[in-house]
Amino acid sequence: MESTTNNEITLTIDGRAVTVPAGTTILQAAREAGIEIPVICYHEATTSNGLCRTCVVEVEGARVLAASCVAQAAQNMVVHTRSERVLRSRRTILEMLSSAVDLSEAPEIQQMIEDYGADTQRFPAAQKREFALLDDNPMYVRDYSKCVLCWRCVQVCAEDAQYTYALSYNGRGFNTMISTFFNEPLPATTCVFCGQCVGVCPTNALKPRREWLLEQGKTPEEIIALTPKERRRRPQ
Repeated sequence: MESTTNNEITLTIDGRAVTVPAGTTILQAAREAGIEIPVICYHEATTSNGLCRTCVVEVEGARVLAASCVAQAAQNMVVHTRSERVLRSRRTILEMLSSAVDLSEAPEIQQMIEDYGADTQRFPAAQKREFALLDDNPMYVRDYSKCVLCWRCVQVCAEDAQYTYALSYNGRGFNTMISTFFNEPLPATTCVFCGQCVGVCPTNALKPRREWLLEQGKTPEEIIALTPKERRRRPQ
């Protein structure tokens, strides 16, 4: 029988020796050592895709920075999570995000901006991603001007949790956004309004409708009056 040690690897992260099971990601190994690496697209409940790149680290001997949420730790690997190259990369990513996306309701990202000294005015001529707020159902609103395309909502709606497949990408390039298939209103899709997409959204691009109405100055009585009594139409 293979010994446990044969299934473990030891690497060095920020000068600390860390022993973890083979197959562990660098992000998980760092957390085992009590080393925090910032994340935006990563969530424990969803599949890691390395989309946002804020979790990048420097691996000695590697040509490019590695996305720690998907890169596996290896025997004798030497990792730096806060080298100058890493800090510059994270800072630039945050500056680019703030230049294009409304991050006013993303406290964790705002804290990253402060921690990394990101200049939110670095790209003053940048175009903002602006989309009309979608209020097409009684459960939650969608404000994709606040969306950072982290993919969490799409994943949790699919194989990672709900198996509903109501959400997907739409558009191309700068105009890419999360949407429903054929841009259908949510009540006309396979959405079951479980709320899991709202729960994993890091920027409040998805928000409970009643919370949003309260922010608009509506009273609880007005909100109840605005909530449809009929059951939502299910797709045929």
